[in-house]
Amino acid sequence: MTNAKTSDPGGPAGAHVIGRIGVWIRTDAMTARETAALARQVEALGYGAFWFPEIRGRNAFVQAGWLLAATERLHVATGIANIFLREPYATATAQRTLAEQSEGRFVLGLGISHAPFVEDVLGRQYQSPASALEAYLDRMEGISYSAPEPKTPARTVLAALGPRLLGLAARRTFGSHSYLVPPEHTARARETLGSEPWLCVEQKVLLEREPSKARRVARQACAFYLGLSHYQQSMRRLGFGEADLADGGSDRLIDALVAWGDGEALARRVREHRDAGATHVCIQPIDPEGSPRPDPRALEALAPSGGIAA
Repeated sequence: MTNAKTSDPGGPAGAHVIGRIGVWIRTDAMTARETAALARQVEALGYGAFWFPEIRGRNAFVQAGWLLAATERLHVATGIANIFLREPYATATAQRTLAEQSEGRFVLGLGISHAPFVEDVLGRQYQSPASALEAYLDRMEGISYSAPEPKTPARTVLAALGPRLLGLAARRTFGSHSYLVPPEHTARARETLGSEPWLCVEQKVLLEREPSKARRVARQACAFYLGLSHYQQSMRRLGFGEADLADGGSDRLIDALVAWGDGEALARRVREHRDAGATHVCIQPIDPEGSPRPDPRALEALAPSGGIAA
């Protein structure tokens, strides 16, 4: 696995690879044909990358192959592929296969998921995130691979919120992918990572100006994650207290995690992440009516081709 420090330049300069702005979409809410059509639309709008999660739906590598085949220039990134779902050998060979077939457009976002899913759904023992990920990377690097290697090095980023995982991401991969974070976290993450590694930041955006409705919809979008210990710990490190985490999140917490308002308000948050050191910001456009599908108006409002957040 190629280290970020000896390959593509990272930090803000690394945006020449995957672009300064991308999208993060929960594709399991759509049919396969709909996801392909959306990827083509995202590509046409000028976004650099299409991120999607792996939870209880489609296999991340199969889905990535489908989206890469449907597009020509768009990078496709897993956000995040769960290490407990497959052996390191399978992950490493799938990554190299997709990187070769797409001529370098595949980005492997890799992470350790969360204890409730790993233990209750998979029946596996949850381990220390940093130790488990480092051991997994060791085994990925040690595989024997007899097919042609990708011309462009296969890129990996790690899901990382705290300092130990950010340090691991900087040492062993191209960088990190952070989810559910305000710009203050981005600034801290950049300081920990150093100037070179990629810092790819997810940002929820909601094109809704009415405060009470915006916060209600935003709370729904954050509710699942705020119940998980990794995100709770991340919020506490940023100075949010127990009162902020209770009852679905305080207004202060929700406003920090979800950018809502008009198009300029959403674009301003994207710029705040960039100013804090993000290489790439992937927007998650929340539907104001609560649908799990992305809001096409927000996609168009922040599209690089439109210039508002470019």
